[in-house]
Amino acid sequence: MKRLLTTLAAALLASSLLVSPTTATATAAAAPPKWTTRVFASVPAPGYPAYVFKHRNSRVYAGTYVDSASRKASKVFEWTSGGTLQRSWALPQRLQVRDGSHGVQVAHQTRDGRLVLLETSRSAILTLDVTTGRFRTIARLPGGAVPNYAAWGPGGALYVTDYGDGVIWKVTRAGAVTRWFSDTDLDGVEFGTTGIVYRPQKRDFLISQQTSQTAGLPTNGHLFRLGTRSGGRPGTLSTLWTSQPGELPDGFGIGRSGHIYIAMAGLTAQLVELSPSGQELDRFPDAPFTGDNGSRIPFDTPCSATFSGTKVLVANQSAIQGDASHQAILAVEVGERGRAPYLPQGADFR
Repeated sequence: MKRLLTTLAAALLASSLLVSPTTATATAAAAPPKWTTRVFASVPAPGYPAYVFKHRNSRVYAGTYVDSASRKASKVFEWTSGGTLQRSWALPQRLQVRDGSHGVQVAHQTRDGRLVLLETSRSAILTLDVTTGRFRTIARLPGGAVPNYAAWGPGGALYVTDYGDGVIWKVTRAGAVTRWFSDTDLDGVEFGTTGIVYRPQKRDFLISQQTSQTAGLPTNGHLFRLGTRSGGRPGTLSTLWTSQPGELPDGFGIGRSGHIYIAMAGLTAQLVELSPSGQELDRFPDAPFTGDNGSRIPFDTPCSATFSGTKVLVANQSAIQGDASHQAILAVEVGERGRAPYLPQGADFR
């Protein structure tokens, strides 16, 4: 017994030596408290970023929107993983109608590394080769469609949400466009369907909706689950979570735990953390409406939550105020790593 106690004491002493105060301090310093927020990067003119995309080359990309009074070209910006601006590409005039509201969203990437872009004035799906700067038109959605977010899904196709109609569009590798899914629950009241993420393990899509004409109060937003059937056919739409009135749920990211981090682009200007089953777990900041996140730039129309390490990158659009000093990407610590967006072998266009 004495020998056992001696051995145990020696083991405890050894373990205490292994975790020295210096090591413990360094570990603590490497992991800032949850919800710690800093400015990742400012977004240059024309501003109004709505989504941040983390490429598998470790670079960060975002597109810009332009208010209807401006005829400036929308741009795609590239930053290092540390937030240093590297390059930008302006959309050629032949690819964009500039006499009204127009914008471009970096929605995803192809398997060979090209960016997948959604251009709103022509309802177009584009690619951008970041090595050559070449833009290519893949497809155009029917007139009136407002492409918003996109995800690769079953059959190696791209699935695109429509902010202007209750539709999920399917774009094949050959560029053929079909009306894959529609539902009155996706019909918004002025503000429509936003984020979409495919979960291959569950064979379903999670879809965010800012307002709804049929599900609850018109100003309530929702996070929906849409299963898929054999052959990639859509299943039944069900509600996973319902927001408070006027919150306008937008883009979201999924952690390795399955937790969902979703940006509220509306009045409350918060990030909401949900369990995999849709139970609300936390909100940041605690006080709604102020956007006070502890950084020098408050949340001002936060539109997305894209994982980069243990942080989510939030596009701060300032859609109502139009404050250029608030148009930025903010990095918010959430304490876990995320799941990379689904990128199957066939994620490409012929």
